[in-house]
Amino acid sequence: MIMPRVRTIVAGLLSVVALVGAGLGAATTAQADTYVDGRLFGLHVPQIANGAVPSVAYGSIRLWDSGIAWGMVEQGRGRYWWAGLDRAIAAASAQHAEIVYVLGSTPRWAATHTYQGTYPNRGAASNPKVLAYWKEWVTAVVRRHGASIDAYQIWNEANLATFWQGTARQMAILTLEAKRIIRRYDPSAKVVAASSTMRLTTSFSRFFPAYLTELRRVGWPVDVFAIHTYGPSTAAPAIREVYVARARARLKAAGAPARPLWDTEINYGIKGPGAAYPDVDIEGAPAAADVAQTYLDSIRLRLARTYWYAWSPPTELLGITMFDATLGAIAYQTTHAWVSQASVGCTSAAVRVCRINRSGQIAEVAWTSAGAAGAYVVPPYATRQCDALDVCTPAVGGSTVMVGRMPMWFGP
Repeated sequence: MIMPRVRTIVAGLLSVVALVGAGLGAATTAQADTYVDGRLFGLHVPQIANGAVPSVAYGSIRLWDSGIAWGMVEQGRGRYWWAGLDRAIAAASAQHAEIVYVLGSTPRWAATHTYQGTYPNRGAASNPKVLAYWKEWVTAVVRRHGASIDAYQIWNEANLATFWQGTARQMAILTLEAKRIIRRYDPSAKVVAASSTMRLTTSFSRFFPAYLTELRRVGWPVDVFAIHTYGPSTAAPAIREVYVARARARLKAAGAPARPLWDTEINYGIKGPGAAYPDVDIEGAPAAADVAQTYLDSIRLRLARTYWYAWSPPTELLGITMFDATLGAIAYQTTHAWVSQASVGCTSAAVRVCRINRSGQIAEVAWTSAGAAGAYVVPPYATRQCDALDVCTPAVGGSTVMVGRMPMWFGP
């Protein structure tokens, strides 16, 4: 039996995230406090349908690369293999995670051109040859799993030929038709725009503005915009600030309405783009620092959700491994403990500072995005300082310390 979802509406969060689609850049002074609930901390769990249970606290899961894409579920027109998707949704619901399901990509039998794309099947990057195929698929998913799925993302990385070789207009039509169906059967579910990855500037510039133009022409049928902030393999988390500003500039130029902005995939050290950027394995304290910075920066940059890719044993693809007992997972859990269920306001000076207010108990986290350390004055109330690996030492309020890329928490 599929467990029903619980949709939590947090007024403090909504008052802030409503701004993120309006083209506002990263703050350079103190930002208004954001209420951070657990949904900021999203994961991909490729083995969720096979019983994987992450050992960290997370509030949302994006179902992609889990063996349950459209072409794997609908194996012929109207012929569905529901078992994998049923198991994935039941497991995610049992783990109390809000579910985002990616509706694409195209089954081979439904593809206009079967030579367009090979993952997860031939023709996966093709526009469906008959729009009715898409409408039937969306209807089937929403009617079967509407009680459990909280948000539907239209497509994955539609700016890349690997995943989409149709036009921006065609993607906007798929978006519009999906919204109409979702609203009919599940009015409270969110419609998330097709994601665009940002490290390939040419493909982003080719697709994202055109997609926004077409979404405008059909009445902005989305509740959330989405990007992927993977950088070149050697880039640090600071690259995300550049990407977020670039995406918001495009949204502003397109006249996009105020909508939340989600980062629906992130990791580091992934090979490319091009031969100049080999894959980079990021381990130890640097991995912990990058993970902690990622989620703190998501607050600072007003990204409503961030989905780490992925909860998985080591692979050649991923620079940072997030799995049981890895330092990345420890940093993820530590950062979650610092900021979840609290009001957080951040500054964007050379030393980044996030002030955390949890039911009147105040703490701060400080770090630098660049390699150089910076001076930071310890708050007068602080008696402890802890790094993202939850290693703590005494602190002296009012003293000046040097902080670097490893975020440091200061509190009572």
